Amino acid sequence: MKTQPLEFFATASSGTERALQNELIELGFKSVRLNSGGTPFLGPIEDGWRACLTSRIAQRIQLVLKRFPAFSELDLYNGVKSIDWSPYLTPEHTLAVSAFCHSSNLTHTNYIAQKTKDAIVDQLREIHGSRPDVDREDSDVRIFVFLGNNKATIYLDLCGKPLFQRGYRLEKGEAPLKETLAAAMLMYSGWDRKTPLWDPMCGSGTIAIEAGLWARNIAPGIFRDKFGFERWANFNENDAETLKRMRGECRRYVNNEMPKIIASDCDPAVLETAEANAKRAGLKMSFRQARLEDIQADGAKRVVVTNPPFNERMEAGIDFYRKMGAAFSRLHGCRVSLISANPSAFKSIPVKPLNIFRMKNGNLDCDFAVYEIP
Repeated sequence: MKTQPLEFFATASSGTERALQNELIELGFKSVRLNSGGTPFLGPIEDGWRACLTSRIAQRIQLVLKRFPAFSELDLYNGVKSIDWSPYLTPEHTLAVSAFCHSSNLTHTNYIAQKTKDAIVDQLREIHGSRPDVDREDSDVRIFVFLGNNKATIYLDLCGKPLFQRGYRLEKGEAPLKETLAAAMLMYSGWDRKTPLWDPMCGSGTIAIEAGLWARNIAPGIFRDKFGFERWANFNENDAETLKRMRGECRRYVNNEMPKIIASDCDPAVLETAEANAKRAGLKMSFRQARLEDIQADGAKRVVVTNPPFNERMEAGIDFYRKMGAAFSRLHGCRVSLISANPSAFKSIPVKPLNIFRMKNGNLDCDFAVYEIP
């Protein structure tokens, strides 16, 4: 398994696929391609582990086990059962199966997941005389089935918990931003990891913390106690030593210096949460209380990346956006980037954006716009 080139699929939040592709190329992964919903890449199994440790933008890392035509439930059952599941599962393990389908004869995702589970446990029962149990909350092995145009692809999840759950953010603000989305926003903003960065509506501090981790080259996966692949049946002591060395290498490449990162908000309560989150992430950062009205031009060059409140999730009206637009307009010579689902947020900025990226923030369709303030 370790000498064969394997196919992985790094899943991405809608609209962040290009950022993820750029990240994986920068991290040195091979055969990285752009795809809807994520980014495929090739390599040995250790590359899958390294992606779990180092990717800031991927939601999950999945191993492609097999592709086969599945016009019927019998095709699906036989195709899944033809996979050797013994490297990953024993009767003492637990499993969970989820599915997605489109344009296929089989149309019910729960039924597809059920037939997949049946094929797996039937194979193991024939070998061992007993079968693993299902645990949807905290399974040892997670399997995902994608069925499109009557062709099935079977994926094995390497992560366990999704990668946006870094571990440092125990408390969240009123409108939390996923860590992976914040990392994609920072990449799309064009920030060079050297210019001072400012989030004037920092909330629980996710953008500022992700910026600090990226600037210092702190791998987000080192906060994890255990990944999903560490619970597979074939993960042995030698693998554990290899993973330990990989974690050590990540720590050796941490930068001690960090550019100036400013995080402010008008709410003192969320600033306490942000400070606690930054401390858990191992970052020394200052958070300060400030209103948008207090933003003044001081001639300093900086990059602003922020997630302003908007009506669907937090109280924000025309007056708020007018104040925001006026405040950002005073930042002459600065780059300002913001995400919102409310068109009023962008109408308040009196210059044309350099770029607009369509993306999802949770279930909301959003735009991420990048401006150069003259």
